[in-house]
Amino acid sequence: MPVGEAQLPLIVVWLIVAALFFTFYFNFINFRGFRHGFRLIRGDYDDPESAGEVTHFQALATALSGTVGLGNIAGVAVAVSVGGPGATFWMILAGLLGMASKFVECTLGVMYRTEYPDGRVSGGPMHYLRKGLAERNLGGLGRALAAFFAVMCIGGSLGGGNMFQSNQAYQQVVNVTGGDASFFAGRAWVFGLLAALAVGAVIIGGIKSIARVTEKIVPFMAVTYISAALVILVANAAQIPAAFGAIIDGAFSPEGVTGGFIGVLIQGFQRAAFSNEAGIGSAAIAHSAVKTKHPVTEGIVALNEPFVDTVVVCTMTALVIVITGTYTQAGLSGVELTSAAFAQNIAWFPYVLALAVVLFAFSTMISWSYYGVKAATYLFGESALTETLFKVVFCTFTLIGAVMQLDAVIAFSDSMIFAMSLANVVGLYILAPEVKRALGAYWRDIESGAIRSRRELARTGD
Repeated sequence: MPVGEAQLPLIVVWLIVAALFFTFYFNFINFRGFRHGFRLIRGDYDDPESAGEVTHFQALATALSGTVGLGNIAGVAVAVSVGGPGATFWMILAGLLGMASKFVECTLGVMYRTEYPDGRVSGGPMHYLRKGLAERNLGGLGRALAAFFAVMCIGGSLGGGNMFQSNQAYQQVVNVTGGDASFFAGRAWVFGLLAALAVGAVIIGGIKSIARVTEKIVPFMAVTYISAALVILVANAAQIPAAFGAIIDGAFSPEGVTGGFIGVLIQGFQRAAFSNEAGIGSAAIAHSAVKTKHPVTEGIVALNEPFVDTVVVCTMTALVIVITGTYTQAGLSGVELTSAAFAQNIAWFPYVLALAVVLFAFSTMISWSYYGVKAATYLFGESALTETLFKVVFCTFTLIGAVMQLDAVIAFSDSMIFAMSLANVVGLYILAPEVKRALGAYWRDIESGAIRSRRELARTGD
């Protein structure tokens, strides 16, 4: 959609308008629920007897592993190089607003999940679109949206959640192992095969296996990456005020940017939307597996996801790029730009970045494999055969992604994710009143003492 000299993707409008609406509709839950979310993540309210398969922290780590990754490394670099430092401001704002969308979809994911006798659960947009809309005499629309979402989710899991990750990980490994002289140069199929075997070894064990891996990979890589950024920021502490000044000035009075103010805003919003996936519906599938008796708790946990992904990791990447000034260098973009920015102060950082790209890509792939499995079993029935067949197909696409041209992968991935958001956000609007009632009841139970933390229970001897 053209806006002046800039192009505004419809998916960005769709997601940002929804995020803004939910922020006001839920009275700024993105800020009111922030502190309580950390208490839930810490396990203060965990109940081992609750239905579900994973803890609050494991569910968050699994969902984060699907979002924290190449978007934080390459996507931010693209936003700053194209939109200037000011894009960072709008990226942060979009991340804060997206917390509300994430709250709604992940609360619904638990609220309408299906629990099986053997302890397994299935949830996500497919389930709350079908069940929730049926409760409002919109059963036909709900079934259609649920089936449409499931089909698009399978495409998204194979595209952006798999082939794109494999492709970018391969490119980064080749770059740091000698370029054209690398063993992997011209042998993309070898890298793809190794990646497929590694992914298969994890996803064969289902969500519990995936959660055990992601709860280790995500914190390790996040701490490593953020620590490297902090080293550079501390070394250049005197330039931080000027960097923030450039970000604020660039947000409202950009110069030399295509589309001017609107162009900068679009770059920031677009990167945040694609990075934290708030409103896409994918994270609701992972969060629905949590052990809890109160659906709202997982929504409150989930709203921390865009904060970590966009406000913390993306912002630190942007600050390093702005402070080092590498965004003004011609010929650099994406991962290469981020690598050059960090390498100015940490000469060996390109190797750390290569490891980060590979591990982030790996964790993203195993998380999106779970999303794809749940979409496939929704369409074709819960069975070991359906799960196994999809996992084989998924690993095959990991190999294919490594050898494909990047442009084709990106075009396919973007279209699938946009389609997922179309169906999902329609459901969020319709079901928002149900979430609002549940949230009000939950806060009243917290205030009255009907729901107490483990520390409070221990203190009273209950």
